[in-house]
Amino acid sequence: MAGSADVVVAGGGVIGLSAAWLSAEEGISVRVVDPAPGRGAAWVAGGMLAPVAEATFGEEALVGLFLDAAARWPAFAARLTEATGMETGFQQCGTVAVALDASDRAEIDQLLDFRHELGLDTSRLSSSECRSLVPGLSPAIRGGALMPGEQQVDNRAVVLALVEACTRAGVDLVAERVASVSVGRDGAADGVVTQGGTLIPAGTVVLAAGAETPRIGGVPAAVVPPVRPVKGHVVRLQTAGTHQAFDHIVRGLVHGHHCYLVPRADGSVVLGATSEERGYETTVRAGAVHMLLDDARLLLPGIDEWELLECIAGLRPGSPDNAPFVGPTAVPNLVLATGHYRNGFLLTPITAEAVAAYLATGSIPPPLDAFPADRHLAAAPPAGA
Repeated sequence: MAGSADVVVAGGGVIGLSAAWLSAEEGISVRVVDPAPGRGAAWVAGGMLAPVAEATFGEEALVGLFLDAAARWPAFAARLTEATGMETGFQQCGTVAVALDASDRAEIDQLLDFRHELGLDTSRLSSSECRSLVPGLSPAIRGGALMPGEQQVDNRAVVLALVEACTRAGVDLVAERVASVSVGRDGAADGVVTQGGTLIPAGTVVLAAGAETPRIGGVPAAVVPPVRPVKGHVVRLQTAGTHQAFDHIVRGLVHGHHCYLVPRADGSVVLGATSEERGYETTVRAGAVHMLLDDARLLLPGIDEWELLECIAGLRPGSPDNAPFVGPTAVPNLVLATGHYRNGFLLTPITAEAVAAYLATGSIPPPLDAFPADRHLAAAPPAGA
């Protein structure tokens, strides 16, 4: 490892890798420190790019950010494929939200009215219209809604492509875990220290370790972002065929429980996801998997015949207002890019571009400048061991 880099990124998830890649493309020397780049929470995600479906009560301020982020994905995906020759699974597929019973339908209708008030592109669907768009849905479905502008990517294809893009752009990938930020006598960050005790010097440190960010030492308590881990179980299934099982993402509301099914081009389907406040625990629990499968079977009975490929759990980086922390902190040369909660993939291009812009110009561009990294928020509750 020769000399000091301009930037060291602590964390090699979709946010850290994309920020490193775009920064390196601008001529900045970058190191990414992560024991297994791309294999954290990003490996567990569904890959939905859903600015409309994710808009919910109390998050009006985030809608503009979500829409701007989604609009950047076609160019970002094309650029990533051009840089690597690797596909990302990007699709403009739309989302069908479906309700199993009358109370579920009432909740979807309320959200539909809310999204209409925000000017978002949504429309009501009858039960027969839902089944027409998604063959195999249960006859018990009570109707739903269509969000035609929603998109998806194959999350694992994206992070593998980002690792390749970083390598080609000259990013140094260091397969170690960051233990702490190094702060010099002048109070400025000047690198990171790995768990093995190695100092990796850099002019700027970017903390992009997702839910692990608060566990990185060396950062003053007043600067540590109030990020908490939110556990999510995901199940991966394989249909009998080798082609996409249905055209749209399906978001189901089943007796008040939320779930989604994301169809991939190879015939696999991602089923998710639970939302659990369990601290830093990622054990796969039978009860959580059973709940997901049971809810999905009520929506699509045919999944009984699908192959069970994988059950996995990961940690989303939640924030008190569900908005990310992106930008400089009170510690000179220390930058945050974390707290993206359930929208890490959606916000990837806009975050990466903002970090690269900040490193080049010293300013966070809009619309992320409306969510400063040092905004004063109530600290998250203790996350456990």
